[in-house]
Amino acid sequence: MAGKLKLYYFDGRGKMESIRWLLAAAGVEFEEEFLETREQYEKLLQGGSLLFQQVPMVEIDGMKMVQTRAILSYIAAKYNLYGKDLKERALIDMYVGGTDDLMGFILMFPFLSAEDKEKQRAVIVQKATSRYFPAYEKVLKDHGQDFLVGNNFSWADVHLLEAILMVEEKKSDVLSGFPQLQAFKARISSIPTIKKFLEPGSQRKPVPDDKYVETVRRVLRMYYDIKAN
Repeated sequence: MAGKLKLYYFDGRGKMESIRWLLAAAGVEFEEEFLETREQYEKLLQGGSLLFQQVPMVEIDGMKMVQTRAILSYIAAKYNLYGKDLKERALIDMYVGGTDDLMGFILMFPFLSAEDKEKQRAVIVQKATSRYFPAYEKVLKDHGQDFLVGNNFSWADVHLLEAILMVEEKKSDVLSGFPQLQAFKARISSIPTIKKFLEPGSQRKPVPDDKYVETVRRVLRMYYDIKAN
């Protein structure tokens, strides 16, 4: 029997968080090894585990997978969260890609200066409410189904819920003008595996704090300041 999946990353969100979300949605248990020192990271590098010299890295089915999108695609296909045919998979890829674009504005937020954070917060809310949320609101309204693709729960739904909650952390009432997305959020959040992941004590990570930022900077030797988009 294959061992439990193992995730290698920091004890925080970053690029690994969407992987945690998707595994949790599929009801798959996983272990984590948190990188806390430069020595741990260099050991992975020297051992040949990091193909492109970067994390996230996931041990799954005898593979040491890197590249976040490849990992997510594999998990989605393995656990039947990737549509029933090529057309549905293309739609899922399209919606996930759009959500990724929105998440990109949030990913580096913890590493910004206080001044840049306020500027970036406004950018995140503006992009969400003028570009991304209207698109998903229209998709849900036009097809009148509970889920984004094929009226079945998929990776696209998991990814969108994660993004919605991330944006709500920047502006709590950001969904006020989007009734379809409000209903979508409630539906997806009530799915048993998702509900469990949203409860205290799960492997979902909190909003990144200064300790997380300092650890990432130290392990990756990030000596430069990140600028807002």
